[in-house]
Amino acid sequence: MSNELAIISGIELGLDEDTLAVAGNAVKGNKRISIEGRVFRKIVSGKEQSVNTENSMQVVFVKMAHDPSRTFYNSTYKKGVKISPACWSTDSKTPDADVAAPPAASCQECPNSVKGSGQGGQGSACRLSWRTAVVLPNDPDGDVYQLVLPATSAFGKEENGRWPFRPYIQMLANNNISAGRVVTKMEFDINSPVPRLLFSPSAAVPPDMRDSITRQTKSAAAENAVKLTVYKSDNAEDDAPAQPEPVKRETAKPAMEKAEDASEVIKKWTKK
Repeated sequence: MSNELAIISGIELGLDEDTLAVAGNAVKGNKRISIEGRVFRKIVSGKEQSVNTENSMQVVFVKMAHDPSRTFYNSTYKKGVKISPACWSTDSKTPDADVAAPPAASCQECPNSVKGSGQGGQGSACRLSWRTAVVLPNDPDGDVYQLVLPATSAFGKEENGRWPFRPYIQMLANNNISAGRVVTKMEFDINSPVPRLLFSPSAAVPPDMRDSITRQTKSAAAENAVKLTVYKSDNAEDDAPAQPEPVKRETAKPAMEKAEDASEVIKKWTKK
């Protein structure tokens, strides 16, 4: 294979959206930041490369999925064991078209998304998460990392100048600030029994970094990072859930968090 690739040496490197879509799970070299064990871990091709034991880390968001996604597993999670989800949803509203046997027509009607349906009556059996792509402020032209945020890190209320992900983005939007123009500090909530991140603005992205951030937003790595991709085993259909009766329930749309005055935000950035 190396000899074959040598024939096309000198060609511009990089994967476009179509190549990634067809290659699917065969693509190697994907990079992500994990928060397992309440530490920041850099994972490359499924292998841990480095660990940051600090309670906080700075990033710049270069791309974000527009909606959270959902995945439901029939089997209990076992570290290091790959299993196929029984159902999944890219927009957390309806099961994706390639789900073999969705348990409900919509996520709102599904009993697996009801609070308390999770193991031990905690949370929901269907996991909700938000996919994002980030770069490190000291290397804006470098690697793009996937950062998948669980529901506990994505939703909630402001806590002493720190926000879960969606309220944080809402706060920036209310102040007419794009996420890609802010160096964001993410830190672990020390009072949470599970790994949970809270976010706050750390500094403005310097003018000389803005072109790099803009390029990264359009990169194939960023596009791939925010897409929901699921592992499908040969017997995925055998693991599909039975069809339960639909459960209708009302869900309130999360309200926009109260905006913090832009001048106050900027003042905080400039504090030493």
